[in-house]
Formats: sequence, C-alpha cells, structure tokens
Amino acid sequence: MRIPSLKHSLVLAALSAALGACTAVGGSRPEALSSADTHYTQADFDRVAKVDVHVHANMYDPSFLTLVRDNGFQVLSINVDYPDFPSLDTQAEVAHRYFADDPGHFQFTTTFSMDGFESANWSSRTDAHIDRELAAGAIGVKVWKNIGMVERDRDGELIMLDDPGFDTVMAHITQRGVPLIAHQGEPYNCWLPLDQMTTENDRLYFAAHPEYHMYLHPEMPSYRQLMDARDRFVKAHPDLTVVGAHLASIEWSVDELAAFLDAHPNAVVDMAARMSNLQYQSNRDRKRVRDFLIKYQDRVMYGTDLTLSPPSEEAKSQNPPMDPGADFAAQAESVWRSDWKYLATPDSQYVDTLKADTPGLALPRSVIRKIYYENALRVFPAFSQAS
Repeated sequence: MRIPSLKHSLVLAALSAALGACTAVGGSRPEALSSADTHYTQADFDRVAKVDVHVHANMYDPSFLTLVRDNGFQVLSINVDYPDFPSLDTQAEVAHRYFADDPGHFQFTTTFSMDGFESANWSSRTDAHIDRELAAGAIGVKVWKNIGMVERDRDGELIMLDDPGFDTVMAHITQRGVPLIAHQGEPYNCWLPLDQMTTENDRLYFAAHPEYHMYLHPEMPSYRQLMDARDRFVKAHPDLTVVGAHLASIEWSVDELAAFLDAHPNAVVDMAARMSNLQYQSNRDRKRVRDFLIKYQDRVMYGTDLTLSPPSEEAKSQNPPMDPGADFAAQAESVWRSDWKYLATPDSQYVDTLKADTPGLALPRSVIRKIYYENALRVFPAFSQAS
C-alpha cells in the first residue's frame, strides 16, 4: 500500500462548486433528480450511517472503536503485505481482537505472502491460509503493488497480476464468494517529474521516497503496462468482484476511470487516499467530476486509508498524513469531516495539497448514501449482517 502524504496538514479536504445541471461523463445525461433529492449539510454528518471501506488498524487500541462509533462509521481494516507495516501475523492478530470486540463496527480483510510463489505447494498453502482467515471473520482478500513492482520470478522477471500462477488462488477466492481488493501500480504522478505532479502530497511523498518514484526508474514497468496487466486480470476473472483500491490507480482522469468501469462490470472502486486527485480535477471542471460520481454512483465506495500504526516518522509520509505527535482521533475526524464537506455539501474549503480553495460537490443525498453506505453493504454483505 502506498499512502502519499501532506507534511503538516490534518485534512485531505474538498472539491468543486455550486449546484447545477448534471450531464454524465462521456456525454450521456444522467437520470433527472427529484427536487426532494437535495444535498446534505455539514450537520448531517452525525446523522448518516457511513462505512469507511479502507483503513489500516495495525495496533490495538480500544479507543479506536470508540472513535469509529462516535462518528457514525463502520470500518473495513485491510491487512496488506507492506514492509512499513507490522508483520502479517501481527496485523491479523490485531484485526481479530478488534473484530471480537465489536463486529458490528469493525470488519477486516486478509492477504497472503508471495514467499515461495513458484513452489509446487504455494497455491494450496495460500488457499489454506485464506480459509483460516475467512473462518476467523475476514470478508475479503487484498493484493498489493508488490505484485507488478517488487516480486520477481526465478528468472528475475517481475511477477504481474495476470500471471497464471495466481489462477488457482483466484479461483478459490471466487468460489469462497469474497471480493479481491487490488492495489496495482501507483498514482500517475509517480511517472512524472516532481515539478509536473498535480498534488503536493504526491510531490512530497516521492521526493522522500525516490525508490518508489518511477520517473527515476525507466527500467521498471510503465504505468500503462501495469494497468494493462491489471485489466487483463479483471477480464479473465469475470465472476470475481474486484475492488480497485485508490480509484483503481486511475485517479488522474474520471473519463479513463469511467472507461475502466464500463469495460469491467465486475469491478468497483474505493476512493482511499485519492480525494485530492479528484479535487484537482474538479477545480478545473466541477461538473465533469460531479457527473461521473452521479453516473457511477453504484460503483464507488468511500474510503480514506487512515492508518493507526505504532508511532514512527514514516507516518508523516502517509495520506491522510498522521502526525505521530498529535492525537489520532482528532486527525481522523478531521479527514472524515473534510471529505464529507467536499462530497456531500456545496461548501468550500482550502486544500493544502492543491494550495487552493475547493468548493464541495453537493452530491444528491441518494448518491451519498450509496457511496458512503449502500455500496459497501452490497459488496461486503457482512456489514449489513453486522449493522
């Protein structure tokens, strides 16, 4: 998981301006909205049921559950094979404790190690691991960008997500009826020089992590190569629900994201850690972004990438940024309320990573209910059973 970041900001913040007529991305006109289907206000945040489908609760702190409940959320904590996180065993142990404490507000997904990928028993071992975690309460499986950008086969070639070696495991996940959450590649800014990046959080992150800045590594796959491999994978597994984490790494263009969703009916996306990329677009064409979210209201889920981990300086390189010296609850609530202000209201706010005022999208209430709640219940039915 790559979580780019702002250095000193607590908020991810806002977008677009004023209400207005709606024409869908790609030129088609969305269904007319009822005059009663008006937007929410900032005060409604406390009254509306919400699910954050992308957080990382990597350390046990019972006050985290209090924070979630007090803000009207259920959360999905995603375990991931990320080297800056605790071990996979520790992540699983923490998730099991939270789930035991409050399954009505906390759900989790599992992941798997790539160790021994080319060995004869890797698939059966991985299937068994997934089954144990599903039995413990996991409601999905996560794959990270190490597939495509880090892991190599015995010939030294990068292992891509459409490698046939994954087929047995993916068939097993499909048979178990749970979604696969896929974080493939990086934001498009990763392949640009620093001075051409569109958001300050990406610029700060890649300046601090040149090892992840693909503009500096022409020997690595291009953005397009990674997206093409992911698209081939999604097409090859039509019965598998694939959640494209971080707007499926197509955060830079709602038109391109629309094309991806049109081509792959088994795919949905979450918004985690990519709100500022939407905001960048909406500051240039609010109507286009708003129309996209209205047209694809059944395919987008709210998520943040909020990360509760043991304190470290690395936390400042996350998006949303976590200052290890500050109060996590205050920072998390600030992110949640800022995102609500942007998506649900017409109100403007200053976005540090864009260095600009950004008006809210004021999405219709019915659309907000889908993005924040109903889509999560459809993709992850355990939430409806728990609520």
